[in-house]
Amino acid sequence: MASKPLWLGAGVAAVLIVVSGVGLYQYAMAPDDNGIAGGPIELPSTRGDFSLTQLEENQLAVVSFGYTYCPDVCPMTQAVKRQALAQLSDEQSDRVVPVMITVDPERDTVERMQEYMNFFGDEFIGVVGSQEQVEEVASRYGVIWRRVEAPDSAMEYTIDHSATLFLVNREGDVLQRVLYSPTPHGLISALEHELGG
Repeated sequence: MASKPLWLGAGVAAVLIVVSGVGLYQYAMAPDDNGIAGGPIELPSTRGDFSLTQLEENQLAVVSFGYTYCPDVCPMTQAVKRQALAQLSDEQSDRVVPVMITVDPERDTVERMQEYMNFFGDEFIGVVGSQEQVEEVASRYGVIWRRVEAPDSAMEYTIDHSATLFLVNREGDVLQRVLYSPTPHGLISALEHELGG
């Protein structure tokens, strides 16, 4: 019996390493359900002082944490929100408020957030706060984030952060978590389940 080429075994091993690495990354970056308290979000925003209590009884917020200088995950997350909204019925999409809370309060001013949110749609709300305020909210939602210095970059630093989406009602209850994906299918499914469609 002819033996399989050595490169085939190496290729399979490489794929397994990549797949297990991605799984480990998602596990490490996804918050533990037991550690999520959720709760109120009351911070300055691109719409004045924002509070979940401003949502109507039948509305929910799709909350993500990110920052405007993020090169890939954050714009993709907002694009996924926009794509999901476009796939819902008008009645359903009217009940969804897309929100992004910055994890870069040093650079993300209200003005900067407004400019960024404008790329995605008028209904998108950018939320800011002091370092302490953001840390407090992020900890309640089980969000992991850390600053990474980049001395050779014009940006000076980047921020590693978990990219889970939270479907939250006006009381701050986390109805569902949707793990990061570059496609909107998971978010659409979660929204339709919560909105009754």
